[in-house]
Amino acid sequence: MENFIKKPPIPNPVVVQSEELYKYILETSVYPREAEPLKELRIATENHPLSFFGTCPDAGQLMAMILKLVNAKKTIEIGVFTGYSLLLTALTIPEDGKITAIDAYRKTYDEIGLPIIRKAGLEHKVNFIDSRALPVLDKLLEDAENEGSFDFAFVDADKDNYWNYHKRLMKLVKVGGVIIYDNTLWGGTVALPEEAVHEDKRVLRQSAIEFNKSLSADPCVEISLVSIGDGSTICRSIS
Repeated sequence: MENFIKKPPIPNPVVVQSEELYKYILETSVYPREAEPLKELRIATENHPLSFFGTCPDAGQLMAMILKLVNAKKTIEIGVFTGYSLLLTALTIPEDGKITAIDAYRKTYDEIGLPIIRKAGLEHKVNFIDSRALPVLDKLLEDAENEGSFDFAFVDADKDNYWNYHKRLMKLVKVGGVIIYDNTLWGGTVALPEEAVHEDKRVLRQSAIEFNKSLSADPCVEISLVSIGDGSTICRSIS
């Protein structure tokens, strides 16, 4: 993360290419319904040099609706940044709900997101694990009681590990539960020839293409690749 701050990567554009249309969506149906703590965190995140790492608020709105539809109570989140999606989840799940949040770099969360989560009285819902995700997921799977115990998962982390996360999350999330993967259209570059893509984006573009192909062939999930934000793939576990 420190390296990213020193040399920020090129941000991905949202899938909706019309700025006027995207502004209309946000101002008409997203911002008027955005909870005050979320608005505060979104604005605070805008001052960070990597602010584009944050969850798009329109994608967050969809995520909140899905959390409610599946009556999520126990969730897992891989990749936190300042904690917009984490706060959104904490606001949505019941008072006794719990989020296992995993990120190897928690400085931005501690400095920007945590004070707002504390002020909202939601810190008790969050179990933040300062670690890379794969060892944590493997540790959870050592306890058989964790299998099928999560209602929902959200992944916005290292794209080249998405399939490794998926194989583990499919064991942790119950049948009927939902997993959402962010950035699966990678700024729309998945549909472009490689030579038309900036060199800095080619490796993770290929990771996204391979992950999307693998998900499409996975008979254990129902999927919907949604053209919202930078692309989100919603998976419902069916076996």
